[in-house]
Amino acid sequence: MALIRPRGIPGAGACLLLFVELGDPTGAAQSRSPEPTYEVVNVESGGSISGTVKWSGPIPTIPRLPITKDPKTCDPSGEKNRDLQRLVIDRDRGVANTAVYLKDVTRGKAWDLPASERTLDQHACTYVPHILLVPVGEAMQIKSSDPVLHTVHMMGAATYNLPFPFQDQFISRTMHISGRVDIKCNAGHVWMNAEALVVPHPYYAITDTHGDFTLTDVPPGSYDVEAWHEGWKIVADETMLDVGAQVTVKRPIYSQPRTWQKQATVHPLNNSTVNFELSQ
Repeated sequence: MALIRPRGIPGAGACLLLFVELGDPTGAAQSRSPEPTYEVVNVESGGSISGTVKWSGPIPTIPRLPITKDPKTCDPSGEKNRDLQRLVIDRDRGVANTAVYLKDVTRGKAWDLPASERTLDQHACTYVPHILLVPVGEAMQIKSSDPVLHTVHMMGAATYNLPFPFQDQFISRTMHISGRVDIKCNAGHVWMNAEALVVPHPYYAITDTHGDFTLTDVPPGSYDVEAWHEGWKIVADETMLDVGAQVTVKRPIYSQPRTWQKQATVHPLNNSTVNFELSQ
C-alpha cells in the first residue's frame, strides 16, 4: 500500500491523500493456472482474414454524461456532455472499437501489435485509445496529458489503482494474466472509461472508425473467428468517492460484453473475408 501526497494540482484539494493499491491484494492472480504458451514460428505462405463489423437494425441511443468537473480541461469545446464511446457507429453503420480475433491459437507469427495500442493516455478527460491490446506478460504504458488529477483504476485480469497527479509522466505496469481489464477514473470524471484486452497471441485487431479489420500472416487452416464488443448499455450506477474533492459521485455501470462467432478457412497467400453484424 502506497501513500501519495500530490501538491498544487488543480482540483486535487489542499490535503489530498491517495491510498494506492499496487497489484492484486487478494493473491488471486498468483493462484491461477499458468498461461498457455504461444510459439512463434516462421509462417510460410500465410494468408489473411479481413472484413467489416456493421450494425444491423435500429441504432440505439448513444449514452452521454454531463461534464461536471474541470470544464477547462475536460470540455474545451463547450459541449457540456461527453460521448461515452461505448458504441461508435459511422454513417455506413461500421462499428468501431470491436476486437476481432482467432480463437485457440497456440503458434504463428511473431508479435506485431502496435505500441500505440498498448499505450494509454488521459487526454481532455478521455482515455485514448478506448480499447487497448496488450500482449500477456508485457507492460502497459500509461500517462496523463491533462493538468488535473486523474486515476487509472483497473479491475479484472489486472488490479491496479494508479494516480496521475502530474502531466506527461509515464507509469508502466506489466499485465501478467490474459483477459479483460476494465478501466475507470476515481477522480470525479465519471464518464471516463476504457477496456484493455490482455491477449495470449498476436492474432487480434481492433476495428477502425469504419468497422474494418485485418488479421495478417495467418497460417493456412480453418479457424473460429470471434468479434468482441464491450457492451453499450448503462444498466445501473454505483456510488464512488471522488478522491480529489472527497465527495461521493455516481458512476455508470455498463452491460456485459457480447461476442459473435464465425468460421473462416485461410488458403496460402489468399485473403478470407469474414463480416459481422452486431445488433441489440
